Amino acid sequence: MSDPIRVFLVDDQQMVRAGFTMLVDSQPDLQVVGEAGDGAEALEQLRVTRADVVLMDVRMPRMDGVEATRLLVARPDAPRVIVLTTFDLDEYAFAAIKAGAAAFLLKDAAPPDLLNAIRSVHAGDAVVAPSTTRRLLEHFAAALPDAPSAAPTGPDPRLAVLTDREREVLVLVGRGLSNTELAAHLVVAEATVKTHVSRLLAKTSSRDRVQLVVLAYEAGLVG
Repeated sequence: MSDPIRVFLVDDQQMVRAGFTMLVDSQPDLQVVGEAGDGAEALEQLRVTRADVVLMDVRMPRMDGVEATRLLVARPDAPRVIVLTTFDLDEYAFAAIKAGAAAFLLKDAAPPDLLNAIRSVHAGDAVVAPSTTRRLLEHFAAALPDAPSAAPTGPDPRLAVLTDREREVLVLVGRGLSNTELAAHLVVAEATVKTHVSRLLAKTSSRDRVQLVVLAYEAGLVG
């Protein structure tokens, strides 16, 4: 049996961390290896604690999750970060995604969704729940510095290298479609969709699928 996925918890509420610890440690393939009450403490502890996935709250004292995520992902062999947000309050969640988080999840998500998110992000997938992606992006789109409503002044240079098909896939990724939904929409095999997404990541120098979503919004392809 392979080693369990090492999870690090960052939240300023001790009861929240305790609840996550019980949930995560109940799974044979997951293990909580540490916790912190704010971003600064997390950065300090993660210098000496190896973790694969970090569950990062956004709103915390001293250092919030946005700044902590930005500094953390800049480190060599950085863990993957899942941003935890309360849908109605955390306008910083999208900024955390731009700072390098691999995914975001609502704090009141069902336990199976949280556990699957950890496994998916560890496996390299950045899309946790397409429906959640769509709702949150709609909620935060107006706050984007380059939102479509701001009327971009010209074509985004990152799109110049894309084929028409790749541009079409980027629009659909920006709308939060999963690979299965993309395959059905385009009437192609899921393996073909994965190839398109891989090429998009390479051509646009995007770190992961979430950055493709950000690009689609910033370039005005999705509104």
